[in-house]
Amino acid sequence: MAKRTASAKKQARASVRRTQRNRAVRSEVKTKIVKARRSLTEAPVAESERYAIALEAVRALDRAASKGVLHRNNAARRKGRLTRQLVKLGGMPAKAPGKGAAKAAAAPVAKAPDKKAAKKK
Repeated sequence: MAKRTASAKKQARASVRRTQRNRAVRSEVKTKIVKARRSLTEAPVAESERYAIALEAVRALDRAASKGVLHRNNAARRKGRLTRQLVKLGGMPAKAPGKGAAKAAAAPVAKAPDKKAAKKK
């Protein structure tokens, strides 16, 4: 069925632009993942460079997920697989401290005294 209204025509044009942009982002992500996997399995690459290539692929996945090009669970699954391969080859520590680890290690902060309770005394 032909697009008749002006808004439908505009939406079709926007859809074409979005599809083109999303395809470019998805292609870039796939290329970086393939490069990272190759650096992990095939060519003898320096360990720091291997880690940097994998990190670049993870960043590309995060970017694509934040833009909505890839679903966040899809990006997380791909990152997990890539990280597992990297750890298997000894490219990075098995348990890297995340955001939550710093909070857990810090001493609990004492609460400020309640102002209402102080006024009652």
